[in-house]
Amino acid sequence: MSKLTIKNLHVSVEGIEILKGIDLEVNTNETHALLGPNGHGKSTLLNCLMGHPKYEITEGEVYLDGEDVLAMSVDERARKGLFLAMQYPPEISGVSLSDFLRSAMNSKTEKPVSLYKFIKEVEVASKSVGFDLDMVHRSVNEGFSGGEKKRSEILQMKLLKPKFALMDEVDSGLDVDALKYVSSSVNEMRNGEIGLLIVSHYARMYQLIEPTHVHVIVNGKIVATGGKEIVEKIDTQGYEWIKNELGIEVKKQQAKKPVLLETCAVKKTK
Repeated sequence: MSKLTIKNLHVSVEGIEILKGIDLEVNTNETHALLGPNGHGKSTLLNCLMGHPKYEITEGEVYLDGEDVLAMSVDERARKGLFLAMQYPPEISGVSLSDFLRSAMNSKTEKPVSLYKFIKEVEVASKSVGFDLDMVHRSVNEGFSGGEKKRSEILQMKLLKPKFALMDEVDSGLDVDALKYVSSSVNEMRNGEIGLLIVSHYARMYQLIEPTHVHVIVNGKIVATGGKEIVEKIDTQGYEWIKNELGIEVKKQQAKKPVLLETCAVKKTK
């Protein structure tokens, strides 16, 4: 079993502190749901774990099986077993999805994956997520619909077999059929060898992918932790109960433009 450990994580974006001390531990046999109002730090947490350069880590530690994640480049984090399914997957013109997938798979193995094995694995994975096999010959995400981009993300996840998958609103923009394909594919991977950290605003997502742990992030901190009863509570009451029961004022956050994964980021050195 692998373990992802986050200790007292503080993160700023463009000089504004977003995360104000996150403590979290995720094992490979667990599914953790992250809920909270928009702009309070859910996506920030996932992006900084993967190494987005615009997220400045000012304090705290992150370990993957005892190794310092914040000292790793993005590609090192990926090879060690972290995977981010992005909310806004970028287009990469001139790079075919098949070449991208094979290169990514080869980067995690001592010997290159044979062409035959690669083709068979892509065929099986594409079918499981309802992804048109012909699309793997197109440039990464170029001309893909929103739903096709999200299915492509899950296809990558199935082929790369990460230890921990960070899923940032992969259900947004999906129709009912696509959501079923995505959730079914993710559930197939929940065999004790993967840990999931999922951000979604929809109770339906957590009905299809049932979490083992639920956390609520408000004002950059985890203010409540429990089981699926928290999902049901938020679905029926919204976040008013945070103030009424916990005495925490939910601050309004300024909307931020979506950001894309670029070059690596490491912990700020003093």
